[in-house]
Amino acid sequence: MHARDESRDTTPDSRGPDQRRTVGSLERGGRQWSCSLVTYAVEGEGWRGLFAFEAEAPEPGEDEVRTAPIFVEPSEAEIHGKARSMGRPLLLALLDSALHVREQERASSPFLQRWFRRFVMEHAPGGDGADGNGASGADLDELRSLYASYRMDQVAHFIALVEPDDFHRAVDEILDGEKIDFAARDRLQLAMMVVEFIEARLPLPPFEQWILDFLAHRPEYEEYAHDLHREGLLP
Repeated sequence: MHARDESRDTTPDSRGPDQRRTVGSLERGGRQWSCSLVTYAVEGEGWRGLFAFEAEAPEPGEDEVRTAPIFVEPSEAEIHGKARSMGRPLLLALLDSALHVREQERASSPFLQRWFRRFVMEHAPGGDGADGNGASGADLDELRSLYASYRMDQVAHFIALVEPDDFHRAVDEILDGEKIDFAARDRLQLAMMVVEFIEARLPLPPFEQWILDFLAHRPEYEEYAHDLHREGLLP
């Protein structure tokens, strides 16, 4: 990883100033995000480290998102060493987690909850039948979780439709010569790379569009998930 150091504003007395080291750029949902390792010293407690992600084309009022501190080490050098061992799939997972936390915080706003209920009532087919809790009994957090499950189901469905020999050859091309020592961590990272590659190329609807179709056809979605996971059937 190529890196450059940057200083940040000083935080409270027990915590030293943030130091930033640029890690690289990530792509998620058609947007580019710059990733930085942020380290700081805590008086008498060593060093802490976390990752910060900033959209390269931020929307109005959009700030960077951060993970919670994930490194606790005696020295900053040890944090840098551990951060260098983290592959791109794990950084993408951390970005997804940070974005999810931000959306949860936004969704907790009463104003946004009212907006969401109004949005569904106005746009969902048969929206007049939504119950008093809004979104036909589903809240925003539940729908985001169901949407994430839906996307993974589409990846699993696609893989199931491919002949095993063809899929093995495709995996070899996706990994493109990546060295494998079959350590548990490496297997996880390689699996995430394959899933991410497939998911990015499937014609999946954006969240807002999926909401409307899901609310209009929820029984069909639930039956599909049941058949796929419980019955092992491919619709």
